Amino acid sequence: METIKLIVFLPLLASLVAGLGNRMIGNVAAKAVTTAALFISCALSWPIFLAFLGGHAEAQVVPVLDFIRSGNLDVQWSLRVDTLTAVMLVVVTSVSSLVHLYSWGYMSEDPSQPRFFAYLSLFTFAMLMLVTADSLVQMFFGWEGVGLASYLLIGFWYHKPSANAAAIKAFVVNRVGDFGFSLGIFGVFLVFGTVSIPEILHAAPGYAGSTIGFLGYRIDTITLLCILLFIGAMGKSAQLGLHTWLPDAMEGPTPVSALIHAATMVTAGVFMVCRLSPLFELSETATHLVTYVGAATALFAATVGTTQTDIKRVIAYSTCSQLGYMFFAAGVGAYGAAMFHLFTHAFFKALLFLGAGSVIHAMHHEQDMRYYGGLRKHIPLTYWAMMAGTLAITGVGVAGVFGFAGFYSKDAIIEAAYASGTQAGGVAFAVAVFAALLTSFYSWRLVFLTFFGKPRWSGSEHIQHAAHGHGGHGHDHAHGHDDHHHSHGHDDGTLGYHPHESPAPMLVPLIVLTIGAVFAGFIFHDAFIGAETGGEFWKGSLAFNEHLMHAMHGVPELVKLSATIVMLLGLAIAWWAYIKDTTVPARFVANFGGLYQFLLNKWYWDELYDFLFVKPAFWLGRLFWKKGDEGTIDRFGPHGAAALVQQGSRLAVRFQTGYLYSYAFVMLLGLVGLATWAMTR
Repeated sequence: METIKLIVFLPLLASLVAGLGNRMIGNVAAKAVTTAALFISCALSWPIFLAFLGGHAEAQVVPVLDFIRSGNLDVQWSLRVDTLTAVMLVVVTSVSSLVHLYSWGYMSEDPSQPRFFAYLSLFTFAMLMLVTADSLVQMFFGWEGVGLASYLLIGFWYHKPSANAAAIKAFVVNRVGDFGFSLGIFGVFLVFGTVSIPEILHAAPGYAGSTIGFLGYRIDTITLLCILLFIGAMGKSAQLGLHTWLPDAMEGPTPVSALIHAATMVTAGVFMVCRLSPLFELSETATHLVTYVGAATALFAATVGTTQTDIKRVIAYSTCSQLGYMFFAAGVGAYGAAMFHLFTHAFFKALLFLGAGSVIHAMHHEQDMRYYGGLRKHIPLTYWAMMAGTLAITGVGVAGVFGFAGFYSKDAIIEAAYASGTQAGGVAFAVAVFAALLTSFYSWRLVFLTFFGKPRWSGSEHIQHAAHGHGGHGHDHAHGHDDHHHSHGHDDGTLGYHPHESPAPMLVPLIVLTIGAVFAGFIFHDAFIGAETGGEFWKGSLAFNEHLMHAMHGVPELVKLSATIVMLLGLAIAWWAYIKDTTVPARFVANFGGLYQFLLNKWYWDELYDFLFVKPAFWLGRLFWKKGDEGTIDRFGPHGAAALVQQGSRLAVRFQTGYLYSYAFVMLLGLVGLATWAMTR
């Protein structure tokens, strides 16, 4: 299993070469080194996954070095390879390698390509370090490494204030979650005396029912630890309350959006909960919390996604919603289904993001879907790729025959929530069905606004800019589009602008991901969630509930059909509103303006946080600055000392007249004082 060392460390080595070499080695060398390293890691990861899929592999731990030794704390840097790790390896390396290749075309005109590719590879290394962790401390280092790399990538175009603001927002919000995660690790070490994940899971049943002191209260030990760890997952995986950074992460280049939202970072929280699933299974309170938070996130993001007009932002809220599905699947005990949806989601979500990037590339940086329309004839390959991604996320399929990826994974989560038989599961089921309706609506809305109808390009400032022959850049990325052919005098909504397909490095990843979006669910569903085969596949790497899987397959037929029914209903509503009668959206807004504004403003979460945290923080900062620093420290410190010296100098100047009688007078006063002191002692 020395292969695992190559998988993990090749991206790090490539990142160092590209980052330190930078412009000395040139763009092509930096891109070639990083992309080759990722494709090698990917090629080495798939055999490991297939070996576990075929039942021919066993879990192993490969030591790397002594990490930390301090008192009773002994942390070994070891690479754990089991079924759960193998799944994450193929997800991370597959998507990351394709994103690297895609970036050859997407970032071809950017002057800082070596830095960009170095960041991508560093990001991938941190994620690989996280998913191979055999201890919570090692996981935390990978956790923070991913956070650092995401900050660098989201703010890659640092000359844009919006990019800097988004990067800071992601960094700060994730630190809130990471604080909970770190407290959870401290608590685990306090209780178990170790941070080794296998040792923790082995010892955990012995602490069931015990209590621990926290904030002056006695709290169930396992519940407290699980909640603290879950707070970390909430931040990294953008669950409701700590979700605000995810949509703003769109400020980064589109390949970054695909990498963060599809396969890495946001999936870290789901992975962590599944890795520690035997621990979570010991606390009913913690699992119910996971269920309710996941369901609330799915509902929130799905409702907000219906009002967005930015093509990337729609897909971002879709990510947030699908992460909610994964978490409440874990909350009801269907950890295999949660990981299955994570697996399939990586393919179709990366496909949707990269497809959106191809649309943006064709439309001269324009991201507003209101200025698209009629693009399916101009960029047919991108259209069919996006169509495959839409069919996958909406869960199109025929039971017992064939279905796209989401048909198997998302539907399994909905059925598992119903089959759990708990109140939390019932709530999650109802929310999931409604969220699936909204998902279908906004997904097909994206397709219809982008690829169907008449062109609405003339309303776009970017298209107007292109039609007048300007070749400047400055929106989403730095691509040249001077090869578009423009003419003037058209009144067909195009301004004479002619979109064209993306170059081959951008289309090849779309084709590969399309295959995953179409077949991943059909091929792998038995292994991941099969009642008879799932336990053998996972081999104890997560808590696999065979009873729940049996119950899931035995739910009423109407429950099984619920996702398909709402998918068709969402499709019909989107077709009616954006193809049949395009006045419907405007009439809806006119009649339900309050609801529309509520959803458009994302339930006012940003405004709430601005009122509760941002403004008080700035007020407190200004108070310390003006009253504390300037008014007290500077006034009585350096400025006060300087003023005292200045006043003393002025007083001394008055005595330093240069006349002899002045000095004689001062001497006389001194003698009088001395004589007085001698006589009175």
